[in-house]
Amino acid sequence: MADFASAPDSEKLSFRTKLAYGLGDLGPAITANVQVFYLMYFFTNVAGLNAGLASVVLLIGKIWDAVNDPIVGVLSDRTKSPWGRRHPWMFWGAIPFGLSFLLQWLIPKFSNNPSTNQWGLFWYYVLIAVVFNTFFTVVNLPYTALTPELTQDYHERTSLNSFRFSFSIAGSILSLVLALLIFNIKIDPVQQFLILAIVCTVLSVLPLYLCIWGTRQRVAITEARRNLQEIEEPIPISTQLKIAFSNRPFLFVIGIYLFSWLALQITATIVPYFVINWMQRPPGESSLVALAVQGTALLMLFVWDAISHRYSKKVVYYLGMSLWIIAQAGLFFVQPGQVALLYSLAILAGFGVSVAYLIPWSMMPDVIELDELQTGRRREGIFYGFMVLLQKVGLALGLLLVGQALEVSGFVEQVAGQPTPNQPASALLAIRVAIGPLPMLSLLLGLVLAYFYPISREVHAEILLKLQERRRQAGQSLDDLV
Repeated sequence: MADFASAPDSEKLSFRTKLAYGLGDLGPAITANVQVFYLMYFFTNVAGLNAGLASVVLLIGKIWDAVNDPIVGVLSDRTKSPWGRRHPWMFWGAIPFGLSFLLQWLIPKFSNNPSTNQWGLFWYYVLIAVVFNTFFTVVNLPYTALTPELTQDYHERTSLNSFRFSFSIAGSILSLVLALLIFNIKIDPVQQFLILAIVCTVLSVLPLYLCIWGTRQRVAITEARRNLQEIEEPIPISTQLKIAFSNRPFLFVIGIYLFSWLALQITATIVPYFVINWMQRPPGESSLVALAVQGTALLMLFVWDAISHRYSKKVVYYLGMSLWIIAQAGLFFVQPGQVALLYSLAILAGFGVSVAYLIPWSMMPDVIELDELQTGRRREGIFYGFMVLLQKVGLALGLLLVGQALEVSGFVEQVAGQPTPNQPASALLAIRVAIGPLPMLSLLLGLVLAYFYPISREVHAEILLKLQERRRQAGQSLDDLV
């Protein structure tokens, strides 16, 4: 009985476990990437919503996504199951997650009156956004909370996250390749998006079950050890929130993650408009630009992982963000016809995007262990839940800003089957500002927060030593009881 409790924290993971864990982010990455790059465009140029209503749909979906994160986080922390705390959520949520994603790409007709039909579509997409974001959280948040449960080794966590984000970026690339292939089929855009949605639904659900199967043994060991070491005493959510937000490093990680991903999401949302309306390129080329970013990010993940073993996470973040800021500044000045420069800057941006995937999530387990040292309890769910909550609130406001800016600037929605309309100068300027200065400002704020992040490699090593000593003493106490 004391074997688990007194087992040394030899936290090296097998390649198979890392591979299985990484697979778990494939589905959420595919669905999220298709949404980020194409959902706004689908609403305005295929479904027929004006930019203002489309941005409100995205805002409501993201706000609800943020609200349900801490709820699922707390509930998964309290889940008791032979499968562990996280796997049951992933198992039961996977199929509803896939089906609700598919429903987002249907265009039901509610009335022959254009105005009435538009409001019918608006409320339909709001409802589906709420349902989809609920099940996205049900599968994705417990998955992200698995990281510190699989290993407590500083470098193994960075390695584990590089596997995770390799599949995440691979999923993003796969979705873009599929979009490029399907959009080149000479069929109606409505059918193009429906085919893309069906294929992505299948590819999103299956890897979640493979992740559960491949990590089940490691989770079982961790869960047995945790049950021996902890006496469950429910703590009110208000108290947990106070603990979480009194953790100073946690606040820095939230901010770093928020500003990095705000820059990425704003850029990704505006890329189709930038490529088509400003650069005057064919619609399918927006997928190629996105592939240049994500392909570079995938290759650089392993490079940054290796660099992080020699230098601190903070240094890696500085390097990546500096390159990304240069790329975003350059995009504002790119002129129509400068296609080679466009792709060069997209590749340069990929260097920084890779760091945005890797570093903030590698910092989170360190924060959780500091909390465990201070409180004697592990609450991965609540930390991950509120990290993603605040990130999604910021993203929701950012996407609303982009949509409203397009509408106010006089952006002209495209009618399916008709030539791309000429945009007024005000709309073109709004597109350029959204792809240049706005992301730059967000990235600069992230750099400021990273400078003050207090957990270095040495501080983390000290935290782990203290935790290991506490667990050793707890194991001795259990032996005495037995």
